[in-house]
Amino acid sequence: MAVTVAIETPLQDDVRVLVAALNEHLLPLSPLEFQFKMTVEQMAGADTTLFVARDEDGNAVGIGALKVHSPELGEVKRMFTDPSVRGKRVGSTLLDAIVALARDKGLGQLMLETGTGPGMAEAHRLYTRSGFLARGPFLDYPDSEWSAFFELPLSAPVSAA
Repeated sequence: MAVTVAIETPLQDDVRVLVAALNEHLLPLSPLEFQFKMTVEQMAGADTTLFVARDEDGNAVGIGALKVHSPELGEVKRMFTDPSVRGKRVGSTLLDAIVALARDKGLGQLMLETGTGPGMAEAHRLYTRSGFLARGPFLDYPDSEWSAFFELPLSAPVSAA
C-alpha cells in the first residue's frame, strides 16, 4: 500500500475523525488523568507540526506530530494509524518523517510518552524498532504504571526497522 505523508493543518474534518478514533482507542486503556491528549486546536499551535498519512485515494489513514519544547527537546505526540492499515508501515513512515523534521530543526533529543498494557504493544515495538530507548518520566509527566517513556538521542543514527 502506497501512502504519502505531508505536513498538514490538524483543523480538517478527516484529521478530527482520526483524533476521535485515537481518543476512543485510548479511553479503556488508562484512567483519564493519565491520558495526555492534545486537541486539534492545540496541535495547530506554532510549536507543533502535524504529519498526515494519506492512502492512494487521498483518505487520511494516520497522524503523528512533533511538538518542540525547546531548542534541545522535541516530543512525538498523537501517533495513530487507522486499524485498517495497521501492519502496513504507515506508523513507521509517520515516525520517520517526525524524526527527520526533528533532526532538520537541530533538536538534540526526541522523547515520547505512551500508554502501557496490551493495547499499546504495537506502539512500543514501533518505537524500539526505530531506535527509541526506554527512559523515565520527562517534563511534567507523572511516574505511573499507566505511562511508558522513550527517548531518541538525535545525534545517533536511527536504526532501520
